[in-house]
Amino acid sequence: MMELWFWVFAVSLVSRIAAVPNAVPTERISGSAGDVLEDNPVGRLKVYVYDLPSKYNKKTLQKDPRCLTHMFAAEIYMHRFLLNSPVRTLNPDEADWFYTPIYVTCDLTPNGLPLPFKSPRMMRSAIQLISSNWPYWNRTEGADHFFVVPHDFGACFHYQEEKAIDRGILPLLQRATLVQTFGQRHHVCLNEGSITIPPYCPPQKMKTHLIPPDTPRSIFVYFRGLFYDVNNDPEGGYYARGARAAVWENFKNNPLFDISTDHPTTYYEDMQRAIFCLCPLGWAPWSPRLVEAVVFGCIPVIIADDIVLPFADAIPWEEIGVFVDEKDVSNLDTILTSIPPDVILRKQRLLANPSMKRAMMFPQPAQSGDAFHQILNGLARKLPHSKSVYLKPDEMVLNWTAGPVGDLKPW
Repeated sequence: MMELWFWVFAVSLVSRIAAVPNAVPTERISGSAGDVLEDNPVGRLKVYVYDLPSKYNKKTLQKDPRCLTHMFAAEIYMHRFLLNSPVRTLNPDEADWFYTPIYVTCDLTPNGLPLPFKSPRMMRSAIQLISSNWPYWNRTEGADHFFVVPHDFGACFHYQEEKAIDRGILPLLQRATLVQTFGQRHHVCLNEGSITIPPYCPPQKMKTHLIPPDTPRSIFVYFRGLFYDVNNDPEGGYYARGARAAVWENFKNNPLFDISTDHPTTYYEDMQRAIFCLCPLGWAPWSPRLVEAVVFGCIPVIIADDIVLPFADAIPWEEIGVFVDEKDVSNLDTILTSIPPDVILRKQRLLANPSMKRAMMFPQPAQSGDAFHQILNGLARKLPHSKSVYLKPDEMVLNWTAGPVGDLKPW
């Protein structure tokens, strides 16, 4: 009887929302968030791009072109963007920031999963190279350098949290600014001052799956993905900290929830027909679903305690999303059906704002306000550098021999 009540409520809610075309009037993001989102970074900073041997980037990509469409591909496209960006300077003496173009995640298994094992050695090798051939790293030991590290747990370079925590952030990167997909408060793999970015989702692929904007949203809750990692965690208590297993066990037979492990060819179209899209943590707190939900106007239901979301100072996540604590997953149906229709409609109007969607994407060519520009905005807001970042002659802070023995091997 309770399930029937939920279903009747959902049909009523969908009907009310469908009555307003999906070409809903957009709502401008108010206050400082909207202003920050529309900032123009040009003229506010200069970036020097190190010219590294191609084995650190282009040759790595040539070996495996799959890296171009992987969710970690931001490191590739950020490099390409900066080479032609108006913020680039060819004079390192006038640079505010130094960028080392290294594709640390372009090392994939036959199944397309990133291997973490070469990343620390590759990064150490690149830092040794720039510190030996240019004087700029040694002045600050990287405090005015930024690195793009879009791994599961950033510069901890592992996909399993326990091992990532045990390894910690690569010691040589402790003073640098990390631009990374991973973000979780009070976590050893997140340095204060890191810039959290969205994972890469192929813009053209998403564009080809757009459906008419007045299509009714007839799905209440949508999710496609793993609930259990049968190979590494068959009982589901460790993978996603048990949150995904709880979604499946509580709602697999609930008519409000369109959830499955299948990944249909209509996946993107289905998201555009859904009101809520679940964005639970997996091995790491983040996933491409967050980007997909925002781009397709589906309200993201974020289930990842203490997550730091992309460009959190520019995107009003509390206003466009729904946050559910991991311990409350069993109450998802009650939580979502209790949200008033006018609140849902306002979230949809905000999600319809084109500036919100642009900020989550890495298009080629770049567009004003896109994720590239949001990264530059984040770097500009960290200027000017404090005098304390500059070391005295021959002063050293970082320990070059720290870390696992395997990481010290030559790359």
